[in-house]
Amino acid sequence: MIDAAFPFGAVYRAFIAGGEIGTMRFWLVLALAATIGPANVALAGNLVVEVRDAAGRPVIDAVATLKPLDAASAPPARFAWPAAMAQHDIRFDPYVLIVPVGAEVRFPNRDRVRHHVYSFSPAKTFQLKLYGQDETRSVVFDRVGVVPLGCNIHDQMIGFVDVVDTPWAAKTDVSGEAVLQGVPAGRAQLTLWHPEMKAPRNQQILAVVVPAAGAHQAVTVVMGPPLRRTPHTAG
Repeated sequence: MIDAAFPFGAVYRAFIAGGEIGTMRFWLVLALAATIGPANVALAGNLVVEVRDAAGRPVIDAVATLKPLDAASAPPARFAWPAAMAQHDIRFDPYVLIVPVGAEVRFPNRDRVRHHVYSFSPAKTFQLKLYGQDETRSVVFDRVGVVPLGCNIHDQMIGFVDVVDTPWAAKTDVSGEAVLQGVPAGRAQLTLWHPEMKAPRNQQILAVVVPAAGAHQAVTVVMGPPLRRTPHTAG
């Protein structure tokens, strides 16, 4: 007998009632159910994370990452935005870039001046020595972690690559909101990171429970002074 919790139970009963299933089709459905399993067919919704500072102002460029605790596995991390950190107007663009672990990130120079991009981060140490306008260099980020970026020629340039191992990651927009799409229902760990957040490792970790219909999570964080300075000249 098919239990009510069996993921294809309703389909099986409908087929039986209509007399449209034979022995072979039943076993195909049964095999598919065993492959997928109840833990992997949990309903998913969107988690909207709203980040504001102590004064109630929206926080831009905060990274929200989610790791479900009840899901059996996660799909590969793929993001819609390009894995590129440009140099433009003597600054890194974007200020914060999220990439999956193993991603190859391009560093195109769109300024009229040369740049020397580097990082001494434990997650990725590298140097892209002097290269000029319309030239591009690439780096593979093969370890999870935050990688601060600098330019050996322009000290005011600072940027960050956040290398993650979850597909549920997004950055807050001008309204302070990040949307994590298709999050499995259940318990999860939500991590908020921002380079200017006043907290250990610049992050705040929360335990959340995501309903099948999705949820809205408001978080208040304490921010320090801005790290990014206005460039003294345009390139």
